[in-house]
Amino acid sequence: MTDRVYPSTKSAANGGPMAPASAATNGAASNPVFPATKSQLYNAGRPAYRPQPPPRRRHSRSCCCSCCLWSTLAILFILLLAAIAGAVFYVLYRPHRPSFSVASLHLSRFNLTDTAITSTVNMTLVAHNRNSKITFLYDQISVRLLSDGVGIGDGAFPAFTHSKKNDTTLRTLISSLRTPIPDGTDLSTLRSSLKNRHLPIKIQLDTKVRAKIGKTTTNKIKIRVTCSGIRVSIPTGNTTSAATTSSKVKCKVDPRIKIIKWTI
Repeated sequence: MTDRVYPSTKSAANGGPMAPASAATNGAASNPVFPATKSQLYNAGRPAYRPQPPPRRRHSRSCCCSCCLWSTLAILFILLLAAIAGAVFYVLYRPHRPSFSVASLHLSRFNLTDTAITSTVNMTLVAHNRNSKITFLYDQISVRLLSDGVGIGDGAFPAFTHSKKNDTTLRTLISSLRTPIPDGTDLSTLRSSLKNRHLPIKIQLDTKVRAKIGKTTTNKIKIRVTCSGIRVSIPTGNTTSAATTSSKVKCKVDPRIKIIKWTI
């Protein structure tokens, strides 16, 4: 009886002579070993998925830049038109701002105590309009006299129309009858001037004015006129003292333009 020899499965599995290498390789490639691992099931060897940020919207940025560019060009164009209109207006009308000068100032009474001031002043001003095509329309002009920063009298000029190429004389009486002095007012400088028998006087005018050009009238503009460099002697008895002015006397006209809460 012949004995049969059976090959060992272990040898075949290990690639022995009973299991050729090519057959083992093809079997491993076509039939994976089960049960499969998690890496085989989910392809762990593949790189992990990472969400990408959304693409930037360049269209909105370019639109914003275009709006800024066109806005800038529009503003420059408006400024150019305003400059051209201003140049044309100047050539046609040659505008000059109104001006004022002090013709005379006479102090007939002045008395200072610790609490009040009494004074009487006669003043004459001349308003000048050098424009040949512009008329000025003035509201009532309030007048305030100051000496060393202390108010010594108040008055007013009536409203008037200042025609073209004209000088208008304005006269008024400025008086103060025992007007109280505000608390905390420093009177030392004023008393020192009184000892020298003279007063430095500053004139302050406040009003509103309109300009009439042909048939067009502008809106009212506040102006302040300030005249300084005036000195007057203190009168004695019933005499009246006339003011003396130096070459430094100037009446300055400034527009008072109010923006929100600030006045320029």
